[in-house]
Amino acid sequence: MKKLTLELPEKMSVLEKKHGIKRVGVWTVIPEHLVVWVYEAPSSDALQKFSMEPAIAKWMAWNTSEIKLAMSLEESMQLLK
Repeated sequence: MKKLTLELPEKMSVLEKKHGIKRVGVWTVIPEHLVVWVYEAPSSDALQKFSMEPAIAKWMAWNTSEIKLAMSLEESMQLLK
């Protein structure tokens, strides 16, 4: 697991570019195997395809993972107009 984790950042950069997503930040709670990733993505489909890449899916199996679609307050206000 340690080797997989240390190799992941390089693989992720390539896969992020492939799917057109931008990593905003990453935070972790090590004792809980919880990792919070924040991305900007052109669509939820792009993010889902990224998360299904074998290198990512293999790593996510060791950690608690959820994908949530979020937007800024301004973006949500535009949807209500």
